[in-house]
Amino acid sequence: MNISFELFPPATSNGIGKVVEIARQLADFQPDMISVTYGAGGSGRERSSRLVAELNKPGFPAITAHITLSGQSKQDVLQQMDEWQEHGVKRFVALRGDMPDMARPFKPHGDGFSSSLDLMAHLASHGAEEIYGGAYPEGHPESPSQSAELDHLKAKQDAGATALITQYFFEVDCFLRFRDRAESHGITLPIIPGILPVANFEKAKGFSKRCGASIPQFVHDRFAGLHNNPHESALMGASLTAELVMELADEGVEHFHFYTLNRADLSLTACRMLGVRPT
Repeated sequence: MNISFELFPPATSNGIGKVVEIARQLADFQPDMISVTYGAGGSGRERSSRLVAELNKPGFPAITAHITLSGQSKQDVLQQMDEWQEHGVKRFVALRGDMPDMARPFKPHGDGFSSSLDLMAHLASHGAEEIYGGAYPEGHPESPSQSAELDHLKAKQDAGATALITQYFFEVDCFLRFRDRAESHGITLPIIPGILPVANFEKAKGFSKRCGASIPQFVHDRFAGLHNNPHESALMGASLTAELVMELADEGVEHFHFYTLNRADLSLTACRMLGVRPT
């Protein structure tokens, strides 16, 4: 069983130490990798770079750096990539990313990469050992059709992606149907389900709406009445996550990528349910 975790840089540089401590807790469970994000349009690059540098040391698993092209020139992106490679980073999550103004539709930077496919191809030809692309079991919000979505995923494979990590979802069948469609479309890459342990349901509803992830009624029902009870909400989130990963494991899924939101406990509870223990 393989697991991996996503962390994001803190809002200020003073919070780096706290995120490093969370990473230490995650590292005890021997994850395949820890990925580090940065914000829309490359915002937070300095904090992401500091966090990557702190984590790319003995005692931590392989660090995977997110790299996005939206709102940035090619020079900006290549400078960031070179900096991370100088730190010894050889794994990347290559994404188009959101515009700095997230309400605006994507428009390539005039001097930038035109798409994530171009970015992946560049990474593949410049020493990246692993290149992870994004995938959307429910379809990307901007995708014109299911067929176009699958064509784009196949193009990521052809551009050099070595695996796909999905947007989070709450229903097992949603992922299984997507996996079947991808395989029938000639996509042979590993498809790693992204798992979001929910502690704060109100916040989860907000960003699910923004990213096009649906929340089924049974999840609403499970969190009903818990709005003012953070402890019970966290327990419910841990329970739902454990149920989801166990059902996926029964369907043959062997790698899970947890969107931790910089919180270790809920993700690690799910890992224990999968039989993964700290060393």
